[in-house]
Amino acid sequence: MCGIMAVSGFQNVIQDLYDGLILLQHRGQDAAGIMTYDKQFHLKKANGMVRDVFHSKSLSRLRGTMGIGHVRYPTAGCSSEFEAQPFFVNTPFGIALAHNGNLTNAGALSKELLEEEYRHLNTNSDSEVLLNVFSVALRNTKPKKLTPEHVFKAVRTVFRKCTGAYSAVALIGGHGIVGFRDPYGIRPLQLGKRKYGMKEEYIIASENTAFKALDFELMRDVAPGEAIYIDRNNRLHSCQCKKGVLSPCMFEWVYLAAPDSVIDGVSVYKARVRMGEALAKQIKKASLQIDSVIPVPDTGRPMAAGLADQLRIRYREGFVKNRYIGRTFIMPGQSIRKRSLQFKLHPIDLEFRGNNVLLVDDSIVRGNTSKKIVEICREAGAKKVYFASASPPIISPDPYGIDLPTKSELIAANQSIEQIRKYIGADALFYNTIEDIRSAVQVGNRKIKQFSDGCFTKKYPTPEVTPQLLRSLGDGRNCTRESFVSESSDEEGDAYKMMTLV
Repeated sequence: MCGIMAVSGFQNVIQDLYDGLILLQHRGQDAAGIMTYDKQFHLKKANGMVRDVFHSKSLSRLRGTMGIGHVRYPTAGCSSEFEAQPFFVNTPFGIALAHNGNLTNAGALSKELLEEEYRHLNTNSDSEVLLNVFSVALRNTKPKKLTPEHVFKAVRTVFRKCTGAYSAVALIGGHGIVGFRDPYGIRPLQLGKRKYGMKEEYIIASENTAFKALDFELMRDVAPGEAIYIDRNNRLHSCQCKKGVLSPCMFEWVYLAAPDSVIDGVSVYKARVRMGEALAKQIKKASLQIDSVIPVPDTGRPMAAGLADQLRIRYREGFVKNRYIGRTFIMPGQSIRKRSLQFKLHPIDLEFRGNNVLLVDDSIVRGNTSKKIVEICREAGAKKVYFASASPPIISPDPYGIDLPTKSELIAANQSIEQIRKYIGADALFYNTIEDIRSAVQVGNRKIKQFSDGCFTKKYPTPEVTPQLLRSLGDGRNCTRESFVSESSDEEGDAYKMMTLV
C-alpha cells in the first residue's frame, strides 16, 4: 500500500504536492518523494514522513508546473532509502514514475529487461520494473513528436506484459503527466480538476481525501484498464486501453483508505458503518450483557458506531490515541510496532472499571495487537472484554500490495476462532462474514460485482495467482528481509524482521 499523486497546472505545483502527500500520509510512512519538471527534472526523496523529508530549501528548488509524488509503505523490495520513489529513467524524454500496488511477475519482467533490453535495475522494487516496462514500450512507439496515441499505445503494452495490481502516475519530461490503473482496478486511482481563471488544472491521486483541501473537485475514478494523459498545455486525454473488470481491494474500505474518501463511488465511512451494523446481528444472537461499545481507534470508530446503534448500547470512547505515533500496520518492523503500542493507546479507566465492554476493531491479522489491547482493558478494570472484528478471518496472503507474504504469519490461517479467542484473551470473539462486508460496500455502488478479497477467501481476481505463486512471493519477501537484516545492525534488523500487519 502506497499513496501516489500527480498535479498538472499553470503555476508551481510543489505546494499542492507537498500538502497532498501529507493528506495521503496514512497510506505510507516509510518514505516520501516528489519530482517536478520545468525544462529539467527536480527530485527530492528520502526515508521518513513527508514533513521530515521536505524542508523550505528543498521545496523552493522543486519548481515546475507539473510533478508527481509518492508516500511509501514497502511491500516489495525493502525499506532502503534507495527504493524511495519516484524512480527515474532518462530515455525516452526522461520519465519518472510512482506506483501503488504489486506486480506479481516482477521477477520475470526484470530478467526480460536485462536480457532483451540490456536494462540493469538498481533495486529490488517492482516499481522500477514497471517504470522500465513503460519506458521501453514508449520508446518502441518511435515518437518523433509525442502524441496521446503514443502514450496510450505504450500503456497497452504495460497492460499486456504486467500482471498484478498497479495504479501509477508518470511524468514525461517536457510533455505531460500520465496516470493508469490496472485492468482489474485493484488499487484506487482518482481524477480531479479545479478552475484557474478560464482554464483547468488537474490532479490524479490514490484518494480524493486530498482533493477538497487543495480546491480540486472529484471528476471520477480512473476506470480499470484506463489511461489518462495530461499534455504540456494541460489538455486532458483519456483512453480505455484494455477492457477492465472492476475488482477493487476490499481492504481499502476495511482499513486502508481515509474515512472521508469515496472510492469507486462508495463512501469509505458509510461502508464501515454498514460493516458494524452487519456485525451487530451476530452479537445480538449471543445474548451478552454489554455495558458499552468501545472502538479501537481510529478505523474502528464508524464500525463501532454502526454496531452500537443496532444493538442500542451506549457508544463510548475508551482509548486516547497519541496522534504522534504512526499507524502500527505500516511501521517498518514488528518490534517497533509492539513497542509503539505501549505509547499509542491510553485507556480511560472510568470507561472500563467494573464494566463489560465490547471492543470493535477493523481486523485481526497476527493477533499481537488485539492481545495487547485486551490486556490493557483488563488492567484498566474491565470485568468482561468481548472483541469484534469488522472483517472476516484473514486466512491467506495478499499479493497485490498489502504485506501479508506468508500464511504462517496469519493467526486465522492456522487457528480456529476459539483458539484465537483464547490467544488474545477475550471472553468472546466475533468476526464479520465475507457476504456482509461485500454487501456493505455494494450498497454504495451496485456496479461492483466482484472484489479483490483473496485474503479472506483464497480466491483472487487475477488468474496468475496460484498457491505456488503465493509461496514464491512469500519466499522472495522473506529472503529480502533476511538479506536486509544480515546487512544491518542488530537494532535495524530487529526493526525489519516482521514487516506485516499486526
